[in-house]
Amino acid sequence: MSTQVSQLPEDDSLSPDELARAAAQAMYEADGCTRALGMELLEVRAGYARLSMAVRPEFLNGHQTCHGGMIFSLADSAFAFACNSYNINTVAAGCSIEFLRPVLRDEVLTAEAVEQVLSGRNGVYDIRVTNRAGETVALFRGKSAQIRGNVIPVAT
Repeated sequence: MSTQVSQLPEDDSLSPDELARAAAQAMYEADGCTRALGMELLEVRAGYARLSMAVRPEFLNGHQTCHGGMIFSLADSAFAFACNSYNINTVAAGCSIEFLRPVLRDEVLTAEAVEQVLSGRNGVYDIRVTNRAGETVALFRGKSAQIRGNVIPVAT
């Protein structure tokens, strides 16, 4: 993704998906954690995001499987990009995760976040985390709350 926008035009000239990509690029550049963990932003559109992450040796727990917190972080980042895709600052109000199968070293995980409902300032997003074989390793549900401001400032 390579959309550089420092301020959005006032005239709504971007499509919803273009706006989502611009907001995602701005967020990604400001998100040191997502970048430090090696997450790659694969696709973003309004209410949707898909990210991937390679499981590095330092991500393993004492059982030599991927630490659940790393899987959670990937799902949480996908959630963040999906719920901020409308260029309205949005944060997590709550979330849960179900770990369904172990993940081994050198696996590549993909998290796909899909908006289920957006009602007023609140939303619900489901995130499926899969391995290279397409098997579901975790299911995450996030509840979002919009707060003041925009990801990318809007020209006035």
